[in-house]
Amino acid sequence: MNTGEESENKNLAYYRKRFAELNVSRTRQRGSAHHKPILLLSIIDLIAQGIIRDNRIYVSDDLVKTFNKYWDVLGSDSHQRGLHYPFWHLESDGFWHNTLKSGFNGSKPKTTNKLREAVEYASWDNELFNLLQDQNSRSELIDTLVAVWFSSNKDDLGDILQVNQDFENVAQTETEISATTGNLDTEPRFYLTRSAVRNAVFRKAVVHTYDYKCAFCRLKVIRNLTQNIVDGSHIKPFSKFYDNQINNGISLCKNHHWAFDQGWFAIDDNYRIIVANDLEEESPNARTMKDFHSETILLPTLDQYLPRLESLHWHRLNVFRA
Repeated sequence: MNTGEESENKNLAYYRKRFAELNVSRTRQRGSAHHKPILLLSIIDLIAQGIIRDNRIYVSDDLVKTFNKYWDVLGSDSHQRGLHYPFWHLESDGFWHNTLKSGFNGSKPKTTNKLREAVEYASWDNELFNLLQDQNSRSELIDTLVAVWFSSNKDDLGDILQVNQDFENVAQTETEISATTGNLDTEPRFYLTRSAVRNAVFRKAVVHTYDYKCAFCRLKVIRNLTQNIVDGSHIKPFSKFYDNQINNGISLCKNHHWAFDQGWFAIDDNYRIIVANDLEEESPNARTMKDFHSETILLPTLDQYLPRLESLHWHRLNVFRA
C-alpha cells in the first residue's frame, strides 16, 4: 500500500479500530493496564475544553493533573499509576509520535520528570488531530475508549454504573470546592464536572439500564459493542445542571432524542407519553409519534434508575411545547 492510500484510509473508522486495539500490557493476575486509554481520554478532554489547541502534546502540569484525576476514577490499584508509561509507549500504536530532546541518552524514562527530560512533545497523526477538532468525531472516539476499555461486557451493568457514580462523586466534590472559591475557573483549569468523558460514561450507563432500547418506540439496533442506535439522553440539560445521575437520563433513538430535546413530546408523572398536538406527520412504514400518545415508556427494571419525576416536571415546564 502506498503512502497516499494509507493517508486516505486514516478516517474515523480507522482510528476507532486503533483505539479499540491498543497495545496494552496484560497479566493473568493484574488484568489489562489502562494507562493508554486513560491518557488518550485525558488529552481528548483537554482538547474538548480548549486547553490543548495545537498538535503538540507537552508533559504539562495540566496533562499530569488531568491524567491523575482520571486515574483516580478509572485506574486500577493492581497497576502503578504513571503518565510516563503510556506517553512513552503509545508510539507502538502507530498514531502517536514522540519528538525527543537533543542530547537524549536513549534510556526509557521511569518517572514523569525523566519523561520531561527526554521528550520535547508528542503529536498525533495529522488526520487524527483534525478529527478531534470535530465534536461528533471526538464523541465517537471517546465512546469507543469507554466501551472497549471500561465497560467491555455489555451484560455487566455494575462496572459502568459504578464508574458513572465515581465521576459524580468527584464532580460533587469539585462543585463544593467551587462554591467556596466562587467559580470553576481557578486552578486546576481542568474539571471533571465539565468532562466530555464523564458524559460518555453517563450515556453508556443509561443505555445499559434500558437494554439498548429506545424508551419511546422500543427500537433496538446494535452494530457492535461500541455502536448502537440509541443515546443516553439528559432530561434536564447537562449544560445547565451538570447532572449525570442515571435518573436524570433516558434512552432514546436518534429521532426521538431530537424530538424530546425540541419539546415535541414530554413524559408525565406516570411515565406516559404526551405528544404535542400540532405535529403533521407522514409515516408509511412505521407508527407516527401521535400513535404513542398516552402509552407508557419503556422503564428500567430497577426503581432507582427510573426517570426522576422532578426532572420530567422541569422538562414539561421548560421544554415541552403542547
